[in-house]
Amino acid sequence: MSDIVNKVEKSGLITIDLEDFYPTEPRKVFDLKEFLYQELVLKEKDFRQNLKDFNWEIYKNSYVAIHCSSEAIIPSWGYLLVATYLTDIAKHISFGSLEELERDIYTKIIQEFDVNPYKDKKVIIKGCSGKPIPQNAYVQLVQKLKPMVFSLMYGEACSTVPIYKQKK
Repeated sequence: MSDIVNKVEKSGLITIDLEDFYPTEPRKVFDLKEFLYQELVLKEKDFRQNLKDFNWEIYKNSYVAIHCSSEAIIPSWGYLLVATYLTDIAKHISFGSLEELERDIYTKIIQEFDVNPYKDKKVIIKGCSGKPIPQNAYVQLVQKLKPMVFSLMYGEACSTVPIYKQKK
């Protein structure tokens, strides 16, 4: 009886799973609507006082998306003022939806990702994530890896789609 050979292991393929980099801190939304007069009008004096009196600790070490869910027209400084309160409390602040927040989180992760260990290697970018990895993260990862790797594939080791191969 012959030994079982792991062909994937012998192939030298390296898998990068973006799910491994998924931060576990909570994601929260700060909705300006709650701080507006009749959920539509930003009255500066009241707005400033309401922000000052607000319990910001609920956002401690969280990823926070700042947005307004009402049809109100918010001056830019309104969002900036909220950001001043969150800056020392939240782990990261972003303007927009939770989806845009995830995109910003992963943009930072990809920017900080060290691609040097993948130089001239055969790399698989794992697909099928159970976490909300933005498509943009995969695009940014390809952009960062392509100049370094020998080949780039997408999927699982048993079933990959070729994305790029260095020309000799």
